[in-house]
Amino acid sequence: MSTEEAAVKNMTLRLDRELADRIQAIAEVEGQSVTTVVRTAIADHVEQRRRDPQFQRLLAESMQKHSKLLELLADG
Repeated sequence: MSTEEAAVKNMTLRLDRELADRIQAIAEVEGQSVTTVVRTAIADHVEQRRRDPQFQRLLAESMQKHSKLLELLADG
């Protein structure tokens, strides 16, 4: 396995037909692959969340909760 292959995570998405058709249309109009359109949309969504104060608050709460759970499971 090459380094590039190791850096990629394959995923299966189940989309309703209408959404899949719209993504295909966008890809065709932009001259891109469906994979590129979906990858770009996901990356944009992640970046949007990273800048969202409400999401950041929820993330901090989740990290605190999980930190406490990990401490309970740790040896010692």
